[in-house]
Amino acid sequence: MPAISEIQRLKSHISKQIIGQEKLVNRLLIALLADGHLLVEGAPGLAKTRAIKVLADGIEANFHRIQFTPDLLPADLTGTEIYRQQEGSFVFQQGPLFHNLVLADEINRAPAKVQSALLEAMAERQITVGKETYSLPNLFLVMATQNPIEQEGTYPLPEAQLDRFLMHVTIGYPDDKEEQQILKLARNEAKQSSVSEVAAPVKQEVIFAARDEVLSLHMADNIEQYLLQIVLATRNAGAYGDDLAQWLQYGASPRASITLDRCARAHAWLDQRDYVGPEDVQAVAHEVLRHRLILNYEAEAEGMTTDGVISELLSRIAVP
Repeated sequence: MPAISEIQRLKSHISKQIIGQEKLVNRLLIALLADGHLLVEGAPGLAKTRAIKVLADGIEANFHRIQFTPDLLPADLTGTEIYRQQEGSFVFQQGPLFHNLVLADEINRAPAKVQSALLEAMAERQITVGKETYSLPNLFLVMATQNPIEQEGTYPLPEAQLDRFLMHVTIGYPDDKEEQQILKLARNEAKQSSVSEVAAPVKQEVIFAARDEVLSLHMADNIEQYLLQIVLATRNAGAYGDDLAQWLQYGASPRASITLDRCARAHAWLDQRDYVGPEDVQAVAHEVLRHRLILNYEAEAEGMTTDGVISELLSRIAVP
C-alpha cells in the first residue's frame, strides 16, 4: 500500500479518538513527516497527552511519558551507568529518551539542566554518558507540553532552546458540538474499558518512505522565494513598515527557513497534492515562527504578540 494511503489511514484513526483538535492532529503528523519535535501549549484536559498516545498506538513504535517536576535529574531522562558487582563493571541502563515517541509533560516545570539534557538529545539524536555516546532510535519524536495558566514555580525555556522545536502549537477548547462528541466517546470507552486500536499499525519503513516523498515534492522557484522572503522579513522588518521594525528585536534563524520548507511540504503532502502552494507556507508559518521571534519592550507595551507580527508580515508580503 502506498505511503500516503497508510498515513491517511493513521490520520483517520487518530481523528476518531481526538475530537475537536484537528490542528493538533495535523501538526503531529507534520512533525512525524518532517522529522522534528513539537512544543504544544494549551490548558489542561485538551487531549495533549492522549494525542501522542493514540499516535503511538497507530504506528510500530514504543512510547514513554515523562512527567517533568522540579526534582527531576538529567539522568532520569538519559539513563545512567550502574555498577554490577558480579561482573565488576559498569553497565549503561537506558533512560526513557530511548523510545520512539516521548511525551515531555509540562517541560517548563523542570530546571534548566534537565531541559538542556532533553533538548540536546532532540538536536543531536544521541546521548553521551561518561566517555560513551549512545544513538537514539531513527524514529524519534518528542512532544513537549506547557500549561499557559500556571506560571508559578516554572522555568521558562530560553529562546535558543525553543528554536530546537520544529513547531510551537497552541490549542484551544472544542466547540459545543465537538464537546458532545467527546462525551459520547468517553462513555463508549468507559463501557469498553479501552481505547480502540488501529487494525494494523503503520510500519516505520512506511514513515521513512513518506519522509522521502515529502522532501521530493515539487516546489516552484517563486514559492521557495516567497518562503525565504517571509523568514528574511523577520530580520529586515523595516522594509515592510516602520511599525514592524519597532516591534521586532530578533528575527528567525536559517533553521526557520529549513523548518518552514519541510513543514510546508508535509502540509501539501497530507493534502494529497504533488506540489507546494503559498497556502501551505501560510498554513504553518505561525507555528514555525512564533517561538523564533523576539519582540522588544515597545511591542509588549502595545500589546503586540509574535502571532500578530507574523500575521502582519503575511498580509504585507506579496503572494506569488
